[in-house]
Amino acid sequence: MDFRRGRGKEELEINLIPLIDVLLVIIIFLMLTTTYSKFSGLEINLPTSDAPPAKEQPNEIDVTITAQGDVLVNRTPLGGHDQDALVAALRRLAPEGEKAPMVVINGDAKANFQSVFDVMQAAQKAGLPNVSFAAQTQK
Repeated sequence: MDFRRGRGKEELEINLIPLIDVLLVIIIFLMLTTTYSKFSGLEINLPTSDAPPAKEQPNEIDVTITAQGDVLVNRTPLGGHDQDALVAALRRLAPEGEKAPMVVINGDAKANFQSVFDVMQAAQKAGLPNVSFAAQTQK
């Protein structure tokens, strides 16, 4: 028997207030118990240049370092990866008695920094104090 014949049925609804309270408590708990770690790394982006490319000088030695660490001197690959071979190649290309040529290092963005440093040391050992780095122009 339905004794509530004259009354309209109440609509069912979900009370969201307790749900929000529980979620806020969970968020506060997670914020208090989470440990934050600082990374001591430094993100470095290689420089780019807006300057127009310099005119190629005839007294210039181009040293290219690929991403794999291969070294090319004036677009000629070196036989070995050792520093002595690089020093010998730089001495062959440097004319004696004249002004020391500029060594321009074209390093790939993903090249190992040690490879760049090795080229700088080889230029110093070969008696070439003028070292420059090539930069990519911005597009």
